[in-house]
Amino acid sequence: MLQETRNKVYIYGIQAMFVVILCGAQGLTTDNMKVIITSVARFTVYFLLINTLNRAITMALSRYQNGKTIKVKIFIECKLYIMMLAASTSMLLYNRERVFDENFIPLSIAYLVIKYPEINQNLEVINYGVGMACSFFEGYLVHVIPNDGHNFFGLENNILVYEGTHTVVFPVKKLLIVVTKSLFCPPDLKHFNKINKDLPYLDDCSPLSKVTKHVAGVRDRVYKNSPYKIIRSGARPVYVIAECATPLHTLKRVLDKTAVYKELANVDKQELSDDFCEMLESIIERSPEYRGKCELVFFDDEDPTQNLADVLLDKIRELEPNFEDIINKS
Repeated sequence: MLQETRNKVYIYGIQAMFVVILCGAQGLTTDNMKVIITSVARFTVYFLLINTLNRAITMALSRYQNGKTIKVKIFIECKLYIMMLAASTSMLLYNRERVFDENFIPLSIAYLVIKYPEINQNLEVINYGVGMACSFFEGYLVHVIPNDGHNFFGLENNILVYEGTHTVVFPVKKLLIVVTKSLFCPPDLKHFNKINKDLPYLDDCSPLSKVTKHVAGVRDRVYKNSPYKIIRSGARPVYVIAECATPLHTLKRVLDKTAVYKELANVDKQELSDDFCEMLESIIERSPEYRGKCELVFFDDEDPTQNLADVLLDKIRELEPNFEDIINKS
């Protein structure tokens, strides 16, 4: 990324030198200087108007297609272009020059002609959130969810074995991945319990049977999932497999150290989290072995009125409306 930035500076500098040489060859005088400055301001308005409109439409369309709200932030991100546009326009008006002349329409048409070949070019850029989702899926979920046909018979079978060994029942035999708004991921989900014990709260249990695999040169690498039981006043506990998304935990650590990771200092953490969740849900939906075996649970840990145990119960109720009957029959 740093090298790419340097290259852009070098290219910009070379182009600027080329323009200076041309200006010198033309022979600038005080007579034509005003005409040149006025023309530069006018063409700056043209180019900035076209580029700002293109950028704003691109960002707005992307958010609309992803089901996201079109925010004022889109225009804030274009603020440098807008400020330059305002300055150039003000300069023209101050000198009582026309902002738009007969060159604007041909220039706009020329821009569209130049941009047309790019329509069919594949310029897709994978962002950080999408990359995290792919890494999480291929680096973790593939080891703890499906049957590998050899030593591990899948998450659902692992839960069934646990139920038989510990005489408990999981009404939802899925992995629930907790996505916190702040990206904070504590070592133990009990961290999110409320002081008020009249509310449902989480208690930990012994882990599921560990999954041992040889991965990327590491022999006998261990993977395991943690069950929790949700303690409820006047009702039987509810058992669930839940954990936080480790890539988001890593992302928070990175964003907390912007002095080290300067390249990510200005990223929108919520947008990265949204991209991660959207991509992960898409991958799971496209993968038959994983579909219906893993669910995202969104938890606003910045809202003091929210209780993770209640949020998990709501998710369980959504996935299995008759979960109370399943528990009481056990």
